[in-house]
Amino acid sequence: MANATQKRQKFQRIRVLQILKPRKLLTYLCLSSLSLFSSPVMAAESVLGVVKSVENTPQWEEITTRLNQIGVNYCVVETKNWRQEIDLGSISVLLLPSVGSFNGSQTVALEQWMNKGGKVIVTGPTANLSPPSIRERLRSLFGAYWAYPLASPTTLELSANTPSQWNGRTLLENTFMGAAVIPTDNNGQTAANWIVESNPPAAIVTDNSTVLGWRWGSNAVADASLDTAWLQASLNRYGISTYGRFTPENQDTEEKPCRPEIVPQNESQPFIPGWELENNPSPESRFDSLGNNGFALQEKETMIQELEGLIGRFETTLLTADARASQINSSTSELINQLISQGSQNSSKSATKQVSDSTYPQAHKALEKAKTQFQQFLESIEQGRYSQAKRQWLAARNTLWDDYPTDRQVATSEIRAIWLDRGTIVKARSERDLVKLFDRLEKAGINAVFFETVNSGYTIHPSKIAPQQNPLVRGWDPLEVAVKLAHERNMELHAWVWTFAAVNQRHNVILNLPEDDLGPVLSRYPDWAITDKKGDRFHYTSGKAFLDPANPGVRRYLTLLLEEIATRYDVDGIHLDYIRYPFQSPTGEYTYGYGLASRQEFEKLTGVDPVEINYGGSLWNQWTGFRLKQIDNFVASVSQRLKQKRPDLILSTAVFPIPRQERINKIQQHWEEWVREEWIDMLVPMTYALDTEQLKTLTRPLLEDFSEGKALLLPGIRLLNVPDVVAVDQMQLLRGMSAEGYALFAAENFRPSLAEIFNRLQGNLETISSEPLPHRQPFRSTQVRYRSLKQEWNYLISNHQIEMDEQVLKTWGRQADDLSVAFQQLAENPSPRNFLAAQSSLSAFRRQFPSWMEQNKTINTYQAQVWENRLETLTRLLNYGENRILSANK
Repeated sequence: MANATQKRQKFQRIRVLQILKPRKLLTYLCLSSLSLFSSPVMAAESVLGVVKSVENTPQWEEITTRLNQIGVNYCVVETKNWRQEIDLGSISVLLLPSVGSFNGSQTVALEQWMNKGGKVIVTGPTANLSPPSIRERLRSLFGAYWAYPLASPTTLELSANTPSQWNGRTLLENTFMGAAVIPTDNNGQTAANWIVESNPPAAIVTDNSTVLGWRWGSNAVADASLDTAWLQASLNRYGISTYGRFTPENQDTEEKPCRPEIVPQNESQPFIPGWELENNPSPESRFDSLGNNGFALQEKETMIQELEGLIGRFETTLLTADARASQINSSTSELINQLISQGSQNSSKSATKQVSDSTYPQAHKALEKAKTQFQQFLESIEQGRYSQAKRQWLAARNTLWDDYPTDRQVATSEIRAIWLDRGTIVKARSERDLVKLFDRLEKAGINAVFFETVNSGYTIHPSKIAPQQNPLVRGWDPLEVAVKLAHERNMELHAWVWTFAAVNQRHNVILNLPEDDLGPVLSRYPDWAITDKKGDRFHYTSGKAFLDPANPGVRRYLTLLLEEIATRYDVDGIHLDYIRYPFQSPTGEYTYGYGLASRQEFEKLTGVDPVEINYGGSLWNQWTGFRLKQIDNFVASVSQRLKQKRPDLILSTAVFPIPRQERINKIQQHWEEWVREEWIDMLVPMTYALDTEQLKTLTRPLLEDFSEGKALLLPGIRLLNVPDVVAVDQMQLLRGMSAEGYALFAAENFRPSLAEIFNRLQGNLETISSEPLPHRQPFRSTQVRYRSLKQEWNYLISNHQIEMDEQVLKTWGRQADDLSVAFQQLAENPSPRNFLAAQSSLSAFRRQFPSWMEQNKTINTYQAQVWENRLETLTRLLNYGENRILSANK
């Protein structure tokens, strides 16, 4: 029997040798020699490379322990040393355990290596912290990606599509924390599912990749036995057998780097396209200049502020989700009295009870872990361990980013807008394709669309006023279709109009026109253009040509065009973009506005042709003021005309958030005047930022101009080059500030992964259909927003998280309930009397709120400030309602 078995094994080995490629043959011979002779000697050449990064360094010991347990011969690829394909050495399989950040050159190198037959095992949120363009490219390369973490430990079960060599491996199934993985490749197969609603994939395999939906190599997530079983199974798919192998006690387990292959001198290095080296460094690169000698004071304070803010937003988001899930809607006073009568107002149950009662315990654990890491970061700085502090800072941030609450409803009554750009509309080509797009936006909770209607002088609709419809959409009317689709989904549609920008050289290229073609409007009326001092129409950097705001013909044309859109189509609003002059240098070297009409009008007023005026002096200031007045007058005139035609029409403007005087000097845009005079209903500043702290810096000064509630504020979030989790974090920042909503730029960058997150955060279709919009029902919106606030307070009270003197607590509860009644009465009957009652009650409540928070020992400063911000929003909404609802009814 023994001889027969040996002969059968020998035959099998010979058969394998016949079909294996030379490279895999060497691997097989090395592995076979181990099983034949039970020798501890490893192959001289590593077959597995393991990537070590900043993100997985905290778990590196746990990762290597698993690798050593199965006895696989591996080498280490450190991300800081990886730039080219040759840096991967001669390995055949690459393990990527939660490697969050990739740059362009690493992505190109990985593509080239996989195109030559390399295989990957991808685990955890790999690539999720990379710039969007790189992240999407890697997701396509891997064939699947980490989509969203599950809320609690879930059972993993092998699917019917599991590779045959994995069947019977009972160690592959268990219950633990994981995430759904989504395929991007039609050839991908689901190897395992999570046993939870909708059974999302837990593992996906393709010909070249194995993607696992959990943090492989972390003891806090899964047992080492499960991780090693999955690694063995994955390696076995690629012909690397490790079953039955072991690591002798005396084996040298010291890490070794993956040695680069030798490149012949006459062989050139691979070319890396320029866009791959874009200015989107990996998150850790911001610290490259810090070295090990310490932190500059400003850098230290910035890092502390950034991490404190992220922890605060994470915590407030969790509270909102927990409170909403608890559905505690009772009177605050009654709840307080019940707890006091039971003698249960004490702090002994606080944090532990909140976590145990939470619907999202894993997120709470991540929060506590990040807080600990943050404290360790501070201690390391004080002790001069700067390299360690760098790692701890990144570890804390990544802990929060990886478990950011993105799978629960946290939205309230707000405006959630998106710019739907011309390029996306053109790609749709028909109503059928637009249906898919609007379905996607509806599921993501979007309730207002800025639909690009006039771009580069062309209209998206067949117009009787404009000379030409965009030739790329001839044969149908996208605006008419979009209005219908939006209203069928309880969404608003606002016509987005390029106001004074009439030509775009990049658009000319798309239309196969000469770059300097003047477009349909200026080709007919070339004297309508403004120029620089030399007479050039096109802006020296943007490649756009602008209409002259001082020209009566221009003003009449634009007014008629806007009236046509507002009266022929049932649009809900008009959104004015490029409502300004082109950017000019602050020193006067490049200035614009020298249209024929402007020059004649200014010379009438001053006796001087503005072309002759040099930078500085009173005449220069007059020239700046003249141009500023042209924009202001147009906004005022259009507002009046459109409101006469359509009193219900919402007028909004896209503006720059740069400081007032700088803005006036550079682009002659004075939107503070538009708000003060109530010419517009909503201001949409383009507060585009790559990180959340920058967005905060841009947005905070704007809020000072909105205290009177004469217009609503919708800061903009640019999605290009912003990771999904950062986009969500920016959205949560704005919710914690006193903004009435946000606007996303733009639909072309609204990638599927982000749409899926938004669907979970704010995509409840029943909620959307009944949810009041702040600009339509400001009093009802005030009531709904305050109800969310009370829900959070009630949740904390019921979980013993509010600690203050009993009498003070009772006073707070009583006034909180009184305010709720006042808001309800105003929402149901918007009368001057009810308005004054609600306003008075809110003012009294806000005056006392800071002192209540000071007495509360368990509420952190960040949370208290967020509540104060949200109370300020209620004041603005009341004022907006008085200006727009009550005044209109007089």
